[in-house]
Amino acid sequence: MDISEEMLITNLKDAGCDDKTIAAFLHYRQMNEQAKQMDLLKKHRYSLLDKIHEDQKAIDCLDYLLYKLK
Repeated sequence: MDISEEMLITNLKDAGCDDKTIAAFLHYRQMNEQAKQMDLLKKHRYSLLDKIHEDQKAIDCLDYLLYKLK
C-alpha cells in the first residue's frame, strides 16, 4: 500500500523534518530514488539521536548538581 503525499508530509513534519528535507524527500520520491529517500531519513534520524544524547548529558549534569546540593 502506497502512502499519500499528504500523509508523507504530515509524518515528516511530525518527525521534525524542515521544509528543505521534506522537499528533497518528495523530489526523490518523484524520481523513484528510494535509496536516497532512505539515506535522507537515516540522516535525520541520526540527527535526532544526537540531540537526545546532548539532552541526556545536560540532564546528567543537572542530576549531579542536584545530588551535590543535597
